[in-house]
Order: sequence, then C-alpha cells, then structure tokens
Amino acid sequence: MTETVIHPSAYVEPGAQIGAGCKIGPFCHIGPDVVLAENVELKSHVVVTGRTEIGEDTVIFPFAVIGEIPQDLKFRGEKTALVIGKRNRIREHVTMNAGTDGGGGVTRVGDDGLFMAGCHVAHDAQVGDRVILVNNSALAGHCVIEDDVIVGGLSGVHQWVRIGRGAIIGAVTMVTNDVIPYGLVQAPRGKLDGLNLVGLKRRGVSRADITALRAAFQMLAQGEGAFADRAKRLGDETQSEYVREIVAFILGDSDRHFLTPG
Repeated sequence: MTETVIHPSAYVEPGAQIGAGCKIGPFCHIGPDVVLAENVELKSHVVVTGRTEIGEDTVIFPFAVIGEIPQDLKFRGEKTALVIGKRNRIREHVTMNAGTDGGGGVTRVGDDGLFMAGCHVAHDAQVGDRVILVNNSALAGHCVIEDDVIVGGLSGVHQWVRIGRGAIIGAVTMVTNDVIPYGLVQAPRGKLDGLNLVGLKRRGVSRADITALRAAFQMLAQGEGAFADRAKRLGDETQSEYVREIVAFILGDSDRHFLTPG
C-alpha cells in the first residue's frame, strides 16, 4: 500500500478522512468533513472544505478552492455537499461549490474530467464524465452537463441550462438555452451552428450514424412545425440510436428553451 504523505505546513482538521497514497502539499487546508479517496494529490495551497468527497487519483493544482458554500443569497448554512469522481484534473484557481437545499443538495462532478485554470462549477451543477472546461469558463447553478462535453475558454453557461452529451461550446460564448447532444455552439450569444463532427469522428462513430445525425440536424433546422413537433417526427422515423438520443433530450423536462439551428 502506498504511503500517505502530508507536508508539515498543511492543515488537516480532525475528522477529515484521508485515503491511502494521498499526497497533501504545502499550505493546503482540508476541512473536518472532507473525504479523500486513495491517491488523491493536492499540489499546494489547495483548500478543500465542506462536505466534500473526492474520488481516487484526482489531482488538484495550487490555489483551487473546492467545496466552499454556494454563491447563492438564499443559502442559509444548510448541510449540503460536493461529490467529485475519479481521475479528475482540477487546475489552478478552479472553484467548485457545494449544493443548496433548493437544488437537491449535491453538486456532482463525474470521472476523468479536465477543469482548466480559473473555471467555476456552481451550486447543484451535475457534470458528467470526461467533461472539459477550458480556462476561465463558468457553469452557473443547476446546470446539467452530460458526458464528453467541451466548454471553450471564457464561456459561460446560464443557470438551469442542459448541455447534451458530446456537444462542444466555442470560446467566448454565452449559453442561455439548452444544447442538443453532439451540437456545436459558437458566437457571443450562443448560436447552434452545426454538429460536433470532429468529436464524433474521434469517438469512432460510424459514417452511417454521422449521416443520420446530419440529416436530423437539417430536419430540425428546416422542417415544418414547431421545434418539438419536428423532434417527435424525427423520433418516429429514425433508426439511429444517436438521433434517438437527441430526440429524447429535446422531449425531456427542462426549464429552458433550446438553441435551435439557423
């Protein structure tokens, strides 16, 4: 079993649970309700506080603040949590906040994510696996970010917005409405501008499914009737599981409108 190493200048409060093989660098502060799984590494000057759980093999870089209270004026000190999965890379000055009672009580981050310098994950956000937030991007409260999403640098995602699996958000973009799975969003006010074809090809999606997705996008962009009606017809006609995923996402519950093609 790998030895746990805690630098003499680090302050680990009584009650914190530190797994085997963890490395706690200089001037880190770990609160009493924190749980670190095996082989978590805090480089230096990292603050982990609140009811925060961090999965194994996650690395957190200097000056990140993880698990602090929400930036929500309705918060009154209730016991909420932040749960972070395995093998994440959380870079310098990243902030991730605990949840609120009104939002379910838990902010959740999946596995294998990369959170570049200066990113923010707000209260009650639900972030999937293999998500990349590029430098200084921010997720507002209650967002749902599905697996394999990339959010470009200096971009912001409005509260309650859902971003579907495999979507990509270009740099310096404000996203105020839901984004379909595999969508490509860019421009300052967030225009749905196509599909994330590069991401689809990198994941080995078949040519037949990519062709079906392209046809589906055109139908959503130019078909007759309301956007939801077009999606329903698309679901009745398609044989592609990828297209069906988009249809299910569009027809799911949401507090936001959709970014639509065009």
